[in-house]
Amino acid sequence: MELTNHIITLAGAVFVICILAGSLSPRLGVPTLLIFVAIGMLAGESGPGGIVFDDVQLAHLAGSLALAVIIFDGGLHTDANSFRIGIRPAAWLATVGVLVTAGLTGLVCMWVLDLPLLEAMLLGSLVSSTDAAAVFALLKNANLSLHPRVGATLEIESGSNDPMAVLLTIMLLESITASRYPGLDAIVFFIQQMGLGLVGGFAGGWLILRAVNRLTLAPPLYPLLLLFGALLTFGLVSELNGSGFLAVYLAGLYLGNSKIKVMNTILGFHAGIGWMAQIGMFFILGLLVTPEELLAWAVPALIIAAALILVARPLAVLPVLMGFGFNWREQLYISWVGLRGAVPIVLSLFPMLAGIENAQVMFNVAFFIVLVSLIVQGGTVAPAARLLKLDVRGKPQARQRVELDVPGQSNYEVVGYTLEPDSALAGRMLVSLPLPGSARLIGVIRRGVLAPKANRLRLRIGDTVYLIAPFKAIEQLDRVFLASAHRDGLLAEAFEVSGQAPLADLLGLLGADSDAIQPGDTLTQWFARRFGSIVEGTWLAVGDYRISVQKMDGEKVAWAKVERSPAQ
Repeated sequence: MELTNHIITLAGAVFVICILAGSLSPRLGVPTLLIFVAIGMLAGESGPGGIVFDDVQLAHLAGSLALAVIIFDGGLHTDANSFRIGIRPAAWLATVGVLVTAGLTGLVCMWVLDLPLLEAMLLGSLVSSTDAAAVFALLKNANLSLHPRVGATLEIESGSNDPMAVLLTIMLLESITASRYPGLDAIVFFIQQMGLGLVGGFAGGWLILRAVNRLTLAPPLYPLLLLFGALLTFGLVSELNGSGFLAVYLAGLYLGNSKIKVMNTILGFHAGIGWMAQIGMFFILGLLVTPEELLAWAVPALIIAAALILVARPLAVLPVLMGFGFNWREQLYISWVGLRGAVPIVLSLFPMLAGIENAQVMFNVAFFIVLVSLIVQGGTVAPAARLLKLDVRGKPQARQRVELDVPGQSNYEVVGYTLEPDSALAGRMLVSLPLPGSARLIGVIRRGVLAPKANRLRLRIGDTVYLIAPFKAIEQLDRVFLASAHRDGLLAEAFEVSGQAPLADLLGLLGADSDAIQPGDTLTQWFARRFGSIVEGTWLAVGDYRISVQKMDGEKVAWAKVERSPAQ
């Protein structure tokens, strides 16, 4: 019982310390993941913690589980539209790019460490893939809004290039232990890894989606069903000699872009579990390393890290990106953000489990390379993006979103928007805005007080507007409420507007001349003057747009539809 209490206390203390220390990351200017590794090293046998940990098998198990959780969370948060624009360059980087990186780095390892060719290529393969955990975490924590194609390429590459690194690692391990060079079986193995990963990932995501949407469970159980369904997908695909990492990423991608119950609850839960997995994984890997042995290989590891970052990665990336029309700034940034993280360290446990002669050397060198990558590349993710002018305003997201837990209504949300200084809505009435007809106003908070007659209120900077809307209407609400003052993105191809909307506001929104209208005119009054009697279907042309009456309320227009004229 005493041992149990000690273990629980230690685990709680480790996670609390890691979380609190992680809050210092922005002030110190170092990646959060590096802090987790440092705490693990301090807790190890060479640090003040004095914990002796040398169980390679347990470290491999913990690392694999954590990576599966982190990569699944990354897939959940990847927009399918981004996936479509980044998949082609990312696929080349995840295959040919990894192969070129491994080969060039292996040649440097053979020269610097005086290793046999196959062992040098094995070490090059261990550090050849970028790490999804590091990329997802650092891009998220850096508060960047990268150009969609750049961000998508980086995230998809990091989430899908593990199969190639695993293939090369296993292929070279088998070749070393069997004293032969790889042949045709390597190609078969690669096809099997990728094929089963693709099929298993989408099949697993489809089955999980059906289970979540059809089963009636207590709300807290839905995120757990996704988590363990993802781990089951990872395990089954891996058992069949497919790529479990690719499968779990694609399952997350499929689920994250599907209509699913309690989605906001699921995303919040998995973001927290992803952080817990990162803390645990990097802490354990920090425990496993011995700082004295690490420092003994510092000089050769630094040379190899420099060659990897400055030579191998650029030579593998630049030719691919030039073929897809990336400009030189985008090429340089993607080349630079080739972050190494937990994957190389976890893969470097493979040679230790296989009993390779120089396995400990490979582990120490790979670990040191990861530390250099996290410090040098991870610490400059945001400055490099701003220096290269790639930090742009991203796709708008609702400032506040709360999913309603109403029986039989799982697709409605309460959304809130605070008008920022560059908002295009300052001075406008809510009734004049191009809101989807399915959205309803709850209220406007001004200076901490619920404002009266909110629908007729002229909005001010700092006002917070709350609405209730179905999930499918959120994108249009984002487009309206997060548009900047130059009005880019404010208008959809078609939208509904109240018949009581101030006509001057509506015409100004459409870029039409409002000089000829009478002050205070509403849309209803304008139609009445033009046609006398108004019926549903009556329409007027305004510049490039047509305004048509959709629903009458007695003699007044209840709702009208604004859309581009058919000739446009």
